[in-house]
Amino acid sequence: MSQRTLGIIMNGVTGRMGTNQHLIRSVAAIRAAGGVALSDGSRVQLDPILVGRNAEKIEALAKAHGIARWTTDLDAAIANPADEIFFDAATTQLRPTLLERAIDAGKHVYCEKPIATNLAEALKICRQAEGRGIKNGVVQDKLFLPGLQKLKLLRDSGFFGRMLAVRGEFGYWVFEGDWGQPAQRPSWNYRSEDGGGIILDMVCHWRYVLDNLFGAVRSVSCLGATHIPERVDEAGKPYAATADDAAYATFQLEGGVIAHINMSWATRVHRDDLVTFQVDGTHGSAVAGLTDCVMQPRVGTPRPVWNPDQRQTIDFYESWQQVPDNLGTENGFKTQWEMFIRHVAEDAPYKFTLREGAKGVQLVECALQSWRERRWIDVPSLDLEGSQ
Repeated sequence: MSQRTLGIIMNGVTGRMGTNQHLIRSVAAIRAAGGVALSDGSRVQLDPILVGRNAEKIEALAKAHGIARWTTDLDAAIANPADEIFFDAATTQLRPTLLERAIDAGKHVYCEKPIATNLAEALKICRQAEGRGIKNGVVQDKLFLPGLQKLKLLRDSGFFGRMLAVRGEFGYWVFEGDWGQPAQRPSWNYRSEDGGGIILDMVCHWRYVLDNLFGAVRSVSCLGATHIPERVDEAGKPYAATADDAAYATFQLEGGVIAHINMSWATRVHRDDLVTFQVDGTHGSAVAGLTDCVMQPRVGTPRPVWNPDQRQTIDFYESWQQVPDNLGTENGFKTQWEMFIRHVAEDAPYKFTLREGAKGVQLVECALQSWRERRWIDVPSLDLEGSQ
């Protein structure tokens, strides 16, 4: 069996998501499995170089996971013709500039989302990549969650009938950092001047989830909030939280489906998972979390009667049925990495491009405009030649 090697520049993987999902559970796992299998039976093995600003930290990370190459010199890494892919999981504010440099050097690019903090920069990167014929992709990990894969299976089987509505609940309590409990998220997440805010962070996720599973987003109404106005940073210093830490958004989708998603870093969890989606249709309903999904067909729907004078006698959870684990799903980040590697190595089809990432940024801007102007905002088709 023949094998080739593919060099990958991995920038910004010292953070929690970059280390755990992209390095350990994706690239290192693929390497341990002998690389990615291609359609002709050959394999492509990955040869990553880790790039970071802190030499001690990046060297330790590389050694811990059997990575031979690491550097603090990003320019030199991008200039190396042996490395064909540039991957970025660093800060959103720097991402457009880094992607532009990599594209100019002829690298294929793959990156975390959002791909930019504003639509103008996102469209510029899309035009640059497409104009150069560069293969490009953006992480859209939630589509590969087992729970959402099960929702897709139900949808494709016709289980829902005509879909009516989607309700999403996302979030958890992020500690303020001021009473002995350090925050679980970095302080920049709560400063708008540093690219923080839950709308920028999460609405780009909801765009690809809604578009791919329930219907293309056509309009949005969004209300943001900064519920916790002061937090304590990693050094124990109080700072003003200038970014939104919660948002409440309603989306009108193609086909008449209504979606509403609450997202908050200032809520305590009383649900089955950190994110749940309930889908209601004429023939059935389903509720999915990260892993599990339960369904209730119309023939199995109980018949409640409103009576505030009597304690409820129906156990509403009892009539739901688990969707079996028949799909054999793997880590979603690893699955998408393998798809992108095949796209680069053998031109396999790939739909999660920078253009899809730009749609997420577009919806973020529409949501922020809706909050600012306190009105519904239509979401037009994305035009790479113009501002929308």
